[in-house]
Amino acid sequence: MERAAFVTGASRGIGKAIAIELSKHFDVIIINCRTNGNALNETRALIEANGARCLSFLGDVGDYHFVNAIMQSVLQEPISIELLVNNAGISHIGLLSDMTIDEWNAIVSTNLTSVFNCCKPIIPHMVNNRHGHIINISSMWGISGASCEVAYSATKGGVNAFTKALAKELAPSNVRVNALACGAIETDMNADFSKEEIETLCDDIPVCRLGKPEEIAQTVWQLYNTPLYLTGEIIKIDGGYL
Repeated sequence: MERAAFVTGASRGIGKAIAIELSKHFDVIIINCRTNGNALNETRALIEANGARCLSFLGDVGDYHFVNAIMQSVLQEPISIELLVNNAGISHIGLLSDMTIDEWNAIVSTNLTSVFNCCKPIIPHMVNNRHGHIINISSMWGISGASCEVAYSATKGGVNAFTKALAKELAPSNVRVNALACGAIETDMNADFSKEEIETLCDDIPVCRLGKPEEIAQTVWQLYNTPLYLTGEIIKIDGGYL
C-alpha cells in the first residue's frame, strides 16, 4: 500500500515547499489550492520530478462538500494517508472596525473551518489504521495576537486550541496532532509590505531575517518523525521573535 501525505494550499509559499519536501519521502502527495491551477500544476511537476505520484484538486477547502468529495475519491485507491498538513490560509491587514462581515467570514472559512473540513473525513481513516499525524500550520500571532490582524490572529488562535483539543481525542488511537506557529516567512502573504517595513520587521527578529518556506517544510518532516509521545504541541518557529 502506498504511503500518502495531503497538503492544502500547496500552489505557492509554505504549502508548495512542504509538498515538495514530502515528495522525497512519501509515495503519493495529495495537493490542493483554491483557484490557481497553473501554479498547482507547477507544484505537481516538481513533486513528480522527485519520483512521487501526485493527486491534485482545485477548489476551496473551506467548503466541506468539496473536501469530502476529495477524500471519497482518494480513499478509493490503495493508499494510507499518514500525514495531513493543514496549510491553506489567507491574511487580512487593517482595523477590525473597517472589516466587512464578508471579509471576516472568508478568513474564518479559509483559516479555521478548512481545518475541521479536512480533519473530519480523514480521522476515521487514520484511527482505523491506528497511525497518522495531523500538522496544522499556524502563526505566532495565534499565540500573542497582532494589532491590525485581529481576524487572522483569532483564526490562528482557534487553530492552536483545535490542535490541543483534537490531540487529546486522538492520542488513544496513536494519531498525533501538532501545530507549527510560524513567524514572518518570505511568502506572498508579506508582499504588501514595503522594503522599509520588511527591514524594520527584521530588526525586531533576533535572527535578523525572515524565515524561508523551505525551513518550515523541513520542520514539518522532522516533526512527523518525532516520537508518538509528542502530541498536542504548538511549536514556535519564528526566529526567536516571541
